[in-house]
Amino acid sequence: MKLGLHIPSTTWEGGPGRLGPTLIEIVEAAEAAGFDTIDVTDHLWAHPILGTGGPEASQVEAYTSLGFIAARTRRVRLMALATAVSYRQAGLLAKMVTTLDVLSGGRAMLGIGVGDYPEEAHGLGLPFLPLGERFALLEETVQACLRMWEGERGDERPFRGEYVRLECPLNLPQSLSRPHPPILIAGSGERRTLPLVARYADACNLRPSPEIPRRLDLLRRLCEQEGRDYDAIEKTAPFGFDVGMGGSKVGDLLDQLRWLASMGVETVFGWVVGVDHITPLEVMGREVIPAVADL
Repeated sequence: MKLGLHIPSTTWEGGPGRLGPTLIEIVEAAEAAGFDTIDVTDHLWAHPILGTGGPEASQVEAYTSLGFIAARTRRVRLMALATAVSYRQAGLLAKMVTTLDVLSGGRAMLGIGVGDYPEEAHGLGLPFLPLGERFALLEETVQACLRMWEGERGDERPFRGEYVRLECPLNLPQSLSRPHPPILIAGSGERRTLPLVARYADACNLRPSPEIPRRLDLLRRLCEQEGRDYDAIEKTAPFGFDVGMGGSKVGDLLDQLRWLASMGVETVFGWVVGVDHITPLEVMGREVIPAVADL
């Protein structure tokens, strides 16, 4: 099992004046600890579900942050978890992920989903279509990104969907990741999300619940229908990493990670409680990441 560091918010001690230095300390410590990925949430307002204060809490933009993180790391994979599909037009999104991939030395992934925060979108004037249309937009956006990443300079033929139109999917420089930056499609939905994973994705991201084995069985059947290799799709889940004071909760966390591994999860993206104090990341590196490496 591999572990990734998820950064869902920036409500840290010191306020905006310390945010940059604190983020540097966090990502450098995470890479040193052995985390496989660092990802950031794609929100412009803090999501109320996080319990960090809602819209009035500190929240920085995802792709600007990933560029900053790329400059301070050398090994970890990088992505937004998950890009809200309606917030950026497909051609621009492909170019942003390509730029991150090139400047990071081939470490970018495209994490993408339909979005889940209409108040944020409406508050800041961002598009937020009805759910069914967002799923259609998601599929066309992934198709358009793949066209941008085709060959040495992109497939320059017009792409004309119902929601996405590219007259010339030219992409220079091309991504270093070949055949393209890995695509993660987030969500557990069995009717619309998992069929898209089977058709296009290199990774899924399933809600941590006892339903995971059944959903993975469905994904296997969908992959067979699409003629894709189920084993080549990385099975991931979001979670929380709470090691407790001085590592007092490490045993509980290891049990939780074993539970996820027993259901077929290969990679866990987790927010670390007290991450800005750095010590929990060091505990993860000493006592958790090595212990789950063989799960």
